[in-house]
Amino acid sequence: MSAGTTKLDVTVADVVPVNELVTRFHFRPTGGGQLPTFSGGAHVVVEMREHEGAVPRLNPYSLMSSPLDTSEYTISIRRDDQGRGGSLFMHRRVKPGDRMVISYPVNLFSLDLRAKKHLMIAGGIGITPFMAQTAQLAAAGGNFELHYACRTAALFTYGDVLTERHGRRIHLYHDDRGEKIELANLLSSQPLGTHLYICGPAPMIDWVRNTAAAAGWPPETVHYEHFAAPQPGKPFDVTLAVTGKTIHVAEQQSLLEAIEAAGVDPPYLCRGGVCGQCETNVVSADGKFLHNDHWLSEEEHRSGKKIMPCVSRFEGRSLVLER
Repeated sequence: MSAGTTKLDVTVADVVPVNELVTRFHFRPTGGGQLPTFSGGAHVVVEMREHEGAVPRLNPYSLMSSPLDTSEYTISIRRDDQGRGGSLFMHRRVKPGDRMVISYPVNLFSLDLRAKKHLMIAGGIGITPFMAQTAQLAAAGGNFELHYACRTAALFTYGDVLTERHGRRIHLYHDDRGEKIELANLLSSQPLGTHLYICGPAPMIDWVRNTAAAAGWPPETVHYEHFAAPQPGKPFDVTLAVTGKTIHVAEQQSLLEAIEAAGVDPPYLCRGGVCGQCETNVVSADGKFLHNDHWLSEEEHRSGKKIMPCVSRFEGRSLVLER
């Protein structure tokens, strides 16, 4: 069952510019009351419609509001002028009073509450899930430490808010000042039972994961989140073996979106190559896969037998999927 089948009708309560790139959106339940409970690290999928009757674009965004207050949900979105238009839609079109549809919260980046300590590494807009997680841990008396890197002070989204709330637990690093996280030292100095959480740009996540692996951190203690945005590419056709449909995937359309537009409802939770729900078997292929997910192993990528249609593409003569 896709997250899109369980939906919430919400009203935009406020739209707040945070800095030159980031805007915060506040959602409250249409008709009043409380929204469903969630835990730190959860995300929602937001529906964006260009006009009435249009096929919606569905993008996942981490909830940054406190799990202790379900009167509203808040998300923050970084504007991407080179993207496919989702962030631009939210920045340019959405205003207070608008009614929108979002999914129920889904958590693929939850805190492991068995941990003796929670060490968090954030970069850029990757700070958003940690806003909720630190609020949850602070309320419960949890032991945590956050290290947050950003390009400039002007783009330090919520750095001042976090410092005011949590004091010396928060460590900020300005790239333009040459400040860098001394990661090897940081990881080697943690007490036994510490869990590591990472969210930010893909190169930063890879750096932290690889450094942790080299330092001997057990894989089950390293958690990360990075929703890959569907990349544009050459148009291609695909045949769905189960439903007998042949569909066209446009340049600015993901394979998952094209399948949905054809009336097929594949499962999903994240739409960002993380959760594994939309994993699809390949019946046959004559061409090259462009794998952009964080779910399949490198061996599975090389096998050509599976694809994550939410973020991955294909270039070639023919592709048949088991859908």
